[in-house]
Amino acid sequence: MKHRSLKFQLLAGTLLSCSMGAWSMDLLQAYEAAKINDATIRASRAAADAGRERLPQALAQMLPNVNASMTQNKNRLRRDIPNSLGQIASTDSEYPSSNRTLSLRQPLFRSYLTAQYRQAEAQVQDTEAALGQDEQDLAVRVSGAYFEAMLTHEQLALVLAQRAAYSTQLAAARQALVGGAGTRTDVDEAQARLDMNAANEIEARQNIDYTLRRLQTLVNQPINSLAKLDLARFELADPQPNQVESWIERAEQNSLRLQSYKAQVQVARGEVDKAKAGHMPTLDAVAQWTRSDSEDQVTVQTAYTNKSLGLQLTIPLFAGGYVNSTVRQALAGLERAEQLLEATRLDLAVNVHKEFRGVTENIGKIKALEQALRSSDQLVLSNRKSMQAGSRTLVDVLNAEQQRTMVLRDLAQARYMYLISRIRLLALVGSADADAVAVINRSLQN
Repeated sequence: MKHRSLKFQLLAGTLLSCSMGAWSMDLLQAYEAAKINDATIRASRAAADAGRERLPQALAQMLPNVNASMTQNKNRLRRDIPNSLGQIASTDSEYPSSNRTLSLRQPLFRSYLTAQYRQAEAQVQDTEAALGQDEQDLAVRVSGAYFEAMLTHEQLALVLAQRAAYSTQLAAARQALVGGAGTRTDVDEAQARLDMNAANEIEARQNIDYTLRRLQTLVNQPINSLAKLDLARFELADPQPNQVESWIERAEQNSLRLQSYKAQVQVARGEVDKAKAGHMPTLDAVAQWTRSDSEDQVTVQTAYTNKSLGLQLTIPLFAGGYVNSTVRQALAGLERAEQLLEATRLDLAVNVHKEFRGVTENIGKIKALEQALRSSDQLVLSNRKSMQAGSRTLVDVLNAEQQRTMVLRDLAQARYMYLISRIRLLALVGSADADAVAVINRSLQN
């Protein structure tokens, strides 16, 4: 019923999207849609479903194996018998024959199967951890794509604001030139800035189109608008605890990528045990019932019923060095898995340190840029008044406005880098889930 309900919701959502053309979406809605529609995460779930089947397959080989077989033949027998005169007398006869067998085999001692079952348990753990890590990565991918799309919208807004300012300054410069108070240089400077702004606008709109398409690929829905950052609810908070060593320890305990590599080490050890089992004897219990009719020409129209119960012991003696070679190969695979685990652990600590600093340092950077914005606002105002007083030129005003725009651009980028660093840090410790995305989503406008 849950699957039917989910399919109905997806169908209804698709029809609604077709009727409305495009959707407005915030970060949490994008994440929830991506969990259902993203092809990468759906492939990961399918891979996890396939990986879970390793355990019942390994168990099945340890359970009784029952087989039934039946044969039915039509036989033609020709006999050539010499007589006393040296002549050959031939006789032909036909008779049917059949055989029915029911057999049961129960492994009692097989080191290979025991090792294979333990290995399957580790493989399932690896599968589950890999799926969990892909879900963590999904939160990072969606957040990154969403914030990048938001940033391109803000960059376009800055370009359009610049265009309005440059247009105003160009009109003022032309009016001043006509009135004899301005210079041709001021007009040319304003015109050059406005022309460059037109090229920047084209680039900004291209970036919006690309980032929206990238986000639409994740959610598999058309999007025409995004929730903007709400500065009134945007809060800067240090990671808790505010010690990178605590986050590294937490990552080593909870990182799903690290759990996946630990499981892969166990899988490699299982491969070693399986290879070593090639030296071990095997013991099976075998039960068989056989019914045969007319087995050969001597026993035509004679039926036999045979029941047997026993043990079958197999002892490997010599395989040409094959088993020893597979053991060495498995040991090399184990060494590789252990070294990959250690490399992943060290790399995890580096990434935690990087994203931790990404959060803390962007807090300081945002505060510094907010102060720089206040100073830039004052600089623009001062230059405008000074130009009116004759101590500054139009170029000075344009430079001040351009500096303010650059500060606004850097401030927007720092805010988004702070948010994405937070979600990346949580992903490294296995906590980038819907609740974490919802917390960040509170910083956006409803």
